[in-house]
Amino acid sequence: MSTLKNSLPWTSTPLIVNAPMAGFAGGALASAVTIEGGLGMIGGLFNLDDARKELLIAKEAFAPHPALSSSKTLPIGIGFLPFVLKLENVLSVIQEFRPAVVWLFAAKEFDDYTEWAVAVRKASPESMVWIQVGSVAGALQIARTANPDALCMQGADAGGHGFEKGAGIISLVPEASDALAREGFSLPLIASGGIVDGRGVAAALTLGAQGVVMGTRFLASEEVIVHPKYQAAVLEAQDGGQVTTRSRLFDQLRGPNPWPELYDGRSLVIKSHKDFVNGVSLEEIQKLHNEEVVGDLKGFNTGLQGRAAIWAGTGVGLVNKVEGAGNIVKMVSSEARQILATAARL
Repeated sequence: MSTLKNSLPWTSTPLIVNAPMAGFAGGALASAVTIEGGLGMIGGLFNLDDARKELLIAKEAFAPHPALSSSKTLPIGIGFLPFVLKLENVLSVIQEFRPAVVWLFAAKEFDDYTEWAVAVRKASPESMVWIQVGSVAGALQIARTANPDALCMQGADAGGHGFEKGAGIISLVPEASDALAREGFSLPLIASGGIVDGRGVAAALTLGAQGVVMGTRFLASEEVIVHPKYQAAVLEAQDGGQVTTRSRLFDQLRGPNPWPELYDGRSLVIKSHKDFVNGVSLEEIQKLHNEEVVGDLKGFNTGLQGRAAIWAGTGVGLVNKVEGAGNIVKMVSSEARQILATAARL
């Protein structure tokens, strides 16, 4: 883990990263995670003016912390979705704020990451480029062509968007690690998907990951940007493998699906999806969805009765209370260290 520690000197072990959830992970969440020794991430926003606002919030939060405010790079990361953003617009944000990590996900083609990585490094040479991927073949191709500083291996249990076809991290991380090593790559791997507590973190580290990403757990943080009904639905959900599902439908609710072919998303099994399974036409589902999202609830509801997607991973059943993001980092890290120490004695 020395490679990541050298590049992210404020972080503690194990490395905890909040997922760069677009529209949810803002400057308040990212800064709280970083201040407690994690790597805070701001979600990739379509509106780059909004991204600047969140970056400024994080930057201001570090002012009372000399070790962070004097960092050569802004001690957080920011995610970008290459399939919807113009590279030249993104580069101005990167050059202005020089984030410690630029996280790339969902390019139209794997080879697009090469152009983005080269341009990002030119705009901010001290920023690291992390790329999220969900297959061994994808990891190898990206390693060969884009020279990433780390790969986030996203397993099929993850909430939100990911590879439609995939494996859980229990096989994905070690297979990717072996495949990369055979070709001479020594890349830090960050594990994502289904991790919400110290047990998941400890497991990921033993699989070969050098850090973990948690998204669903931080949906229950005080700093996350989220509708109260959305958060309440996450907190009440139980039996995550049953109350969540992967489907392209969730990206068709507003209209045509804009995501590249490789991707679908995992959400709670909302009313829209139940209608879809029961044979209701897509046109009718879209009509009902678009009528509901203009109301105060924005289409979200508890009891799996909402019509708007509620992105959550299979670990959602282990998330049952709202806490400060910094406290989440401290508690999960402590749990993981205790579990690993116990396992070592065994």
